[in-house]
Amino acid sequence: MEKILELDNITKLYKNNRGVSNISLDIYKGDVFGFLGPNGAGKTSAMKIITGLMKPDSGDVRIFGHSISNEYEKAMYRVGAIVETAESFPYLTAYENLLQIARYYDIDAKKRIDEVLELTGISKYKNEKAEKFSLGMKQRLGIAAALLSDPELVILDEPLNGLDVNGMVEMRNIIKGLAEEKQTTFFISSHLIHDIELTCNRVGIIYDGKILKVDTMENVHKDFSSLENYFLSEVNSNAKL
Repeated sequence: MEKILELDNITKLYKNNRGVSNISLDIYKGDVFGFLGPNGAGKTSAMKIITGLMKPDSGDVRIFGHSISNEYEKAMYRVGAIVETAESFPYLTAYENLLQIARYYDIDAKKRIDEVLELTGISKYKNEKAEKFSLGMKQRLGIAAALLSDPELVILDEPLNGLDVNGMVEMRNIIKGLAEEKQTTFFISSHLIHDIELTCNRVGIIYDGKILKVDTMENVHKDFSSLENYFLSEVNSNAKL
């Protein structure tokens, strides 16, 4: 299997001793990988390191075989991402926001913008200013931006934040559809166990800055009735160590 994303013993500790410690992961082409952990577990710190927004104290990240520390542009060239918050220019329309981003890519901007607006369900709001958007609409616009370049790897930090039930189902179907049809690889962080369970084919549990376990969802369901039970079992086992 082709490795798309490799985390090699990345560590980042803050003054309060929180952060991430010796995280190693391999993500393969076509994976929908769920990075599952409670708030404060280190998910966003890891994602900032992966996308080059933060330097680790030690360790390295390779994307498509390129190190983010010395080949950043090559590493990130085929990557789309949302880390923490889906930002937009409030005084621009949805279409204009995506047009600004499209300038960085060699794409047919008009055609591709229309495609991602349709894909994320906000085509009819393309000419409305982002300042009028609800949290869920802003999230949809952020996901549209992350998908604009037709990336091979998509990194999403809590992508279902602010979405209603219909929005969650739609986004889940978009992610699974792109993984199946285009072999797009997804790395998704969340504290929402149910959505990780329904969306991802592999899961890694992060707790207190450390990776406790990585497994396929198929194996999880062989031994546990739900991902929640699996998660609690791993966390409780770790607490006893």
